[in-house]
Amino acid sequence: MFTERTLELADDVLQRCRTNGYTIVTAESCTGGLIAACLTEIAGSSDVVDCGFVTYSNAAKSSYLSVPADMIEVNGAVSEQVARAMAEGARERTGCKLSIAVTGVAGPGGGTPDKPVGLVHIACARHEKSTLHRRCDFGDQGRSTIRALTVRSALELAIEQLSGNMLA
Repeated sequence: MFTERTLELADDVLQRCRTNGYTIVTAESCTGGLIAACLTEIAGSSDVVDCGFVTYSNAAKSSYLSVPADMIEVNGAVSEQVARAMAEGARERTGCKLSIAVTGVAGPGGGTPDKPVGLVHIACARHEKSTLHRRCDFGDQGRSTIRALTVRSALELAIEQLSGNMLA
């Protein structure tokens, strides 16, 4: 299901969290829980992975992650603002020290000229650090490929967020 490299990234995230007593939560839209699935594919991940939210609808993003409905209305669900709010909302709701959030257009339909198929916004929030964001333009490579690339990119962003001073 996951490539060897993606599982290595997941293990790296888990090890960095474990070493520093961090727990992690995921907030996923276009990946439908694949990031949480990848993390939990690693044996022993239960000491780090707290939970995951699959918030596919706008109402779920607002209800479970406290993403303001007007933010979604103004910026659209696939936006930097919403990805950041999803990550921060998941972290605040659970008390985890790290969260990863993704929202995007996996296709095959649903794209627009401004938000084409393959556009994904990823955010990673960490306790007492600024939330990181990455915009990914994967192109229309097919739903499965876009979702797999999103998982990998999300784990890479988490590693970036966990690099440096971990005692924050």
